[in-house]
Amino acid sequence: MAKQRRSMAEAFWALDRVLGGQQPPTRLQQWVARHPVGAGLCMAVPFTLLFWLTAPEGEPDSLLFAVIFGLLMGLLFGLTAVLERLRQRRLRRLGIWDGS
Repeated sequence: MAKQRRSMAEAFWALDRVLGGQQPPTRLQQWVARHPVGAGLCMAVPFTLLFWLTAPEGEPDSLLFAVIFGLLMGLLFGLTAVLERLRQRRLRRLGIWDGS
């Protein structure tokens, strides 16, 4: 089991390298990694408004569904921010980026 987990992790990091994951992060990526909850909320509000405005009129639960789906999108972006934080921590550990 440990061997399989290690090979999966190595495959993930190989894909990350191919996609440019060993480049130093931009200022926006640094901010997102520092504030994952804020990044999630910054994305949840516009998506909630979008879902609410595109909902069919006359349905009583349209606001509830808009809020639920907006929060799910915010959660998705927040989890992505946490993954970016882990990537930046790995870049510091490998000595590729100094954290400034």
